[in-house]
Amino acid sequence: MTTVLFVGGLDSSGGAGLLRDCAAAAEFGVRTKVAATAVTAQTDGALSAHYPVPGPVVARQIEAAGAVDAVKVGMLSTAGVVSALDGALSRYAGPVVLDPVLAASSGASLLTLGGIALLVERVLPRVTLLTPNRPELAVLASALGVSGAPEAEIVAAIMARGTAAVLVKGGHDSTPARCEDRLYLRAAADPLRFHGPRHPISLRGTGCHLASAIASALALGADLADAVRQGRASLDLRFRTEMALRAA
Repeated sequence: MTTVLFVGGLDSSGGAGLLRDCAAAAEFGVRTKVAATAVTAQTDGALSAHYPVPGPVVARQIEAAGAVDAVKVGMLSTAGVVSALDGALSRYAGPVVLDPVLAASSGASLLTLGGIALLVERVLPRVTLLTPNRPELAVLASALGVSGAPEAEIVAAIMARGTAAVLVKGGHDSTPARCEDRLYLRAAADPLRFHGPRHPISLRGTGCHLASAIASALALGADLADAVRQGRASLDLRFRTEMALRAA
């Protein structure tokens, strides 16, 4: 059976992190395995507790998961966890989707500065698809020494580290009527642009859901552009379902 490994934090509210990853993957009918990098206590409004899992324990979890068809990475928390992930990915040849979770929705930091530096140096070269939002892209730009540069220049700096493709999410853009995500591919001069409605409600864990859905589609054999389309459709369904629940 097709299997995806999710590496990330445990969010007690279920709104984001590993529980959200597994919920997204369930829509694709894939089997899931997990490696927890941190235990958190959080709500939509605040992160009240954050306990990183030691790097060697994360490495043992990934090793115990065995063979998988895709890996999706979320919150990494510390440099020790990033190092453990780097070692594990060195023995894995399948697709890797990295959602660079650098801060909680409430603004609390979820990865140390040392962890960000190691992520850029050691993990970006192993990534099939990086899925940053605009604030995350800005943090990575600073770490790469291109702070304030145009989006395409920042993406080029990321790809120069070895990342195969970058999906810049448009949820933080200022366009009021629609959301545009831009998929940068190494062989293409211009990004592929994906458009959708800007939903009138706010949800936590949308980045987790999108990256996990894309990883699930990749595991099932979709090419990158089609996996992004399927991921966006899955996230749109989540929004519509939530809006219907709130209206009931």
